Amino acid sequence: MALADLFARAIDSVRARHSFTALAVAFSGGLDSAVLLRLTAGYCAARALPLYAFHVHHGLSPNADAWLTHCEAAAAHEEAAARAAAAGATGSAAAGWPGVTFAARRVSVAADGSGTEASARKARYAALGELCVEHGVQLLLTAHHADDQAETVLLQLLRGSGPAGLSGMDAFNLAPTLLHTNAIMIARPLLAASRAELEAYAEAQALAWVEDESNADTRYARNALRHQVMPALAAAFPGYQDRIARAAAHARASQHLLDDLAAQDLAACVAPADSVAEVAASVARDAASAAPGLICSRVRALSVERANNLLRHWFRLHGYAMPSTAWLDEMRSQALDAVDDAQLKVTHPQCEVRRHRGQLHLVARTSALPEQGVAFRWQGESALAFPTFGGTLHFDPAEQGLDPAWLRTAGLTLAARSGGERLKLAHNRPSRSLKQHYQALGVPTWERERAPLVQAGSRLLYAASIGMDCHHLTAHPGIILRWQPAR
Repeated sequence: MALADLFARAIDSVRARHSFTALAVAFSGGLDSAVLLRLTAGYCAARALPLYAFHVHHGLSPNADAWLTHCEAAAAHEEAAARAAAAGATGSAAAGWPGVTFAARRVSVAADGSGTEASARKARYAALGELCVEHGVQLLLTAHHADDQAETVLLQLLRGSGPAGLSGMDAFNLAPTLLHTNAIMIARPLLAASRAELEAYAEAQALAWVEDESNADTRYARNALRHQVMPALAAAFPGYQDRIARAAAHARASQHLLDDLAAQDLAACVAPADSVAEVAASVARDAASAAPGLICSRVRALSVERANNLLRHWFRLHGYAMPSTAWLDEMRSQALDAVDDAQLKVTHPQCEVRRHRGQLHLVARTSALPEQGVAFRWQGESALAFPTFGGTLHFDPAEQGLDPAWLRTAGLTLAARSGGERLKLAHNRPSRSLKQHYQALGVPTWERERAPLVQAGSRLLYAASIGMDCHHLTAHPGIILRWQPAR
C-alpha cells in the first residue's frame, strides 16, 4: 500500500472513533516528521482541515536555532505544496483551507535524575500539550514508525518489563501524564510503515530535513539499538519489525485481560466509605480524606502474582510511576506483614504507602510543615493560601462562629502542632488533647502530620482535621475556619 494511502486510512480510523476539527504535527524537522508533515498537509488541504506544525526548541544542540528557522520555512513550503496539489486534483485553489500554522515553544530540560533523553522527552510532550491547548487542537500526530515500535519493545524487554511495557505504542491514545491534559489524542499514523519506506518517500518527494547529531551518539540506549543491534537483526531476521509488532499486540491483549482482573480485584478489596460513622468523621474533620484504601486482609488473601497485578493497577489509577517488581515485593511484604498498630510508611519516589486501621493508602509525598508559624491578619477574604503549609484556609459564614469584627483585629498565626494543645468542640463535651480527637475521629497519621492550627495569641481557635474550639464561638452569625489541603 502506498504510504499516502496507509496514512489516510490510519487518520480516517481515528476520525471514525473521535471527532476533531484540527490536527497538529509534532515537527522536529527530521526526516520522519518531514514525511509526516507532507502527508498531513495533503490530507488536510483535501478536506479543508486546519493544520498546525508545532516545534519544540530544547536548546540542547548548537544547531537548535537553525532547526527552528528550517522548520518555520518548511511549514510554509508544505502549505504552498499542498495548495498546489489540491488545486491540481480538484481544479480549484482549495481556497477554503486555512493552511498550515507554525508555532514553536522553547523549553528548558531540567535535571530530574531520569537522564537527558528522558527529561527532554517530558519537556517536549508537555510543551506540545500546551501548544495544542492554546490553539484548540484535539489530535496530535507523531512520526513514530515500525522501527521505532521495534526499538521501544526491545528496550522494554531489556529493562525486564512486563506485558504493559512490551505492548509498545498504540496507534492512538490519550496521554494525560505526558501532555498534562485529557483533551488531546495522540495518533501515530505511520506505525505500520518502516523507516526504509519513509526514507524512500522522502527521496521521491525531494524533501529537505535536518539531521540531529545526537541521533548518532550510541551512549543513548535507543541509538545503540538503532545503529548496532537492529542492522544485525535485519540481516538475520528480515522483516523482524512486523514480528515484533505482532508480539507487542499479543502483550497488549494480555495486559487488557490483566487490567480487567485488577479492576475486579480492586472492587473486591477497596474499603467502602459509606458508613454513618465514616461520613460523620469526614464532616467533623472538614476535609475530604484520601480515597478509600485497600483492605489488607483481602489483598493478603490473593496470590502474590494477583496481588502485585492489583497493586500496579492501583498505582496507575493514582497516576504514579510503575514500581519495579523488587520494590513491589518488598512493599507488599512490609505492608501486609507488619503488626496491626505499626506506623507503616513505605516510600516511593512520588508517594508513600501508609496503613491505617487495616487499610493501605497511597499518599502523595509532601514536605514537613514549617517549624515557624506564619502571622497574618484577616481582612474579610473568603480564603487565604499558605503555600508553605500546603493548603488554603477558608473563612466560611456560619450561624454560629467567630465574631467578624473581632477576627479582623486579632493577630492570627497559622502553625504546626508543638504538643500539649487541647480543644473543646462543644460546650457539652469535654476538652481533649488533639491526639485524643484524632484517634476518636479516625484521622490517619499522615493527615495529622499536615494539619495546621490557627491561634490568636495563645488561644487555639481551630485545628485542621478536627474543627473549631467552642470557647470562641458566638451565638450569632459569624465566621468558621476550614483548612483545605492542596491535592
